[in-house]
Amino acid sequence: MTPSAPPDARTLVAGIGNVFLGDDGFGVETARRLAERELPAHTEVVDIGVRGVHLAYQLLDGYDTLVLVDATARGEAPGTLYVIEHDVAGGTPSPAAAMDGHRMTPDTVLALLGALCAGTGTEPPRRVLVVGCEPASVEEGIGLSAPVSDAVPRAVRLIEDLLRNSEPSAEQTPTAQTPTAQTPTARASTARATT
Repeated sequence: MTPSAPPDARTLVAGIGNVFLGDDGFGVETARRLAERELPAHTEVVDIGVRGVHLAYQLLDGYDTLVLVDATARGEAPGTLYVIEHDVAGGTPSPAAAMDGHRMTPDTVLALLGALCAGTGTEPPRRVLVVGCEPASVEEGIGLSAPVSDAVPRAVRLIEDLLRNSEPSAEQTPTAQTPTAQTPTARASTARATT
């Protein structure tokens, strides 16, 4: 169980992805809609897009919680939402791998952050969550597929619930009829849709 955050703890919600690759723009669109909502104090929402290096440097400003919002291919029906808790205490891969600033996966961003924190004496976020959506297509093109577009409002509500309660409510648990959220109890690593 993750310890409670102090009352003035800062949270960063980062929408990541490439809007020119169809459903890979899920995180960016969700962040845009979330930024229009009233959120708990000390919460920032940013559209990171493909600027993973920028995200790693921004996290050096000191955040207690990071919520990454991204297209996440895990083999379920398109539009399925996932909540994945990244194991902050676990080892992180070397940031030297895949340092293309425009195609950094969440794992690579977190590895770079680990190296930056070690070099600057700062602390990474205490908690990292990935709110992912199963994409239908990440081929070239602008616009989300119908199932992913339909998932955006559900993702906004899910993130609002996470920010207020630290856990998704029963409303967001999986159902047989509609893919909504899956909250793995075992440690899960982040996944990223690629072309």
